[in-house]
Amino acid sequence: MNAKKASQLEKRGQGAKRPGKQPRSKTSEGKLSAVDAAAKVLGETAEPMTTQQMVDAMSAKGYWSSPGGKTPAATLYSAILREIQRKGKDSRFKKAERGKFVLAR
Repeated sequence: MNAKKASQLEKRGQGAKRPGKQPRSKTSEGKLSAVDAAAKVLGETAEPMTTQQMVDAMSAKGYWSSPGGKTPAATLYSAILREIQRKGKDSRFKKAERGKFVLAR
């Protein structure tokens, strides 16, 4: 570790969180994140859904809308897979079939 990096860690305190970090579950206005909105939509239906169907339902119900991204369904798909991989059995989601998800109960 170089001296500059070491002095920065000393100033911040070893292991201290950076100031201004917010939890990612909700946005600053209290709106749901895309993943949280997807979980809510899946909870309201008993059928497996694709991420495009989830994005359409989230937008129609006013839970979440894309802030202008070109591929919100692909981003949501990636986020759901990431949650399944990181949390394992504690994940909110489960793959039902190719490209479709359900809530893990």
